[in-house]
Amino acid sequence: MNWHKMDAIIETPRLRLRHFVESDLDAVAALMANPDFMRFSRGVFAREEAKRFLLDRLIAPTRQCLPSQFAVITQEEKRLIGYCGLFRQVVDEISEIEIGYRLHPAYWNRGLATEAARAVRDYGFDVLELERVISLIHPDNHASRRVAEKVGMRLEKETTFRGFPTLVFSHRREVRVMSRSNLVNPP
Repeated sequence: MNWHKMDAIIETPRLRLRHFVESDLDAVAALMANPDFMRFSRGVFAREEAKRFLLDRLIAPTRQCLPSQFAVITQEEKRLIGYCGLFRQVVDEISEIEIGYRLHPAYWNRGLATEAARAVRDYGFDVLELERVISLIHPDNHASRRVAEKVGMRLEKETTFRGFPTLVFSHRREVRVMSRSNLVNPP
């Protein structure tokens, strides 16, 4: 894997995805204190828990040249509204790279999570040369399921992950390449 390329900034028409920095703490703490933002997880975080999450799960992987999450910033408002990026996970004793995404509820139902996840998927396949990505989704999280499907993922299996029922959606690079070539060069 070409993890040394993890210093990227990804821009989409409406979003800018960049790596987290320590000065993001206030925004991250506010997000993680929001019950709707933290739905389908272990619950809201106090500021100290949000700080540990920021340092250990969002910033540390980047500094270690490992897959990491991007801060999702609106192009228009320049506001940090959530995260989307790559997490290294072990699912059913198999090492996987997950595309994870979570946005402030005020930005739901606008296609922003799909836009961010699609950009991260493309970055993972085209720049990092990943062969496969997954998304881990609670069965009741219908919005996240739709995002996964819109970026080309298909339900692979159901499992238990960290004590929660979890749907594993996956997407392989060759499936994407093949479907793109079918569009460019129809039979």
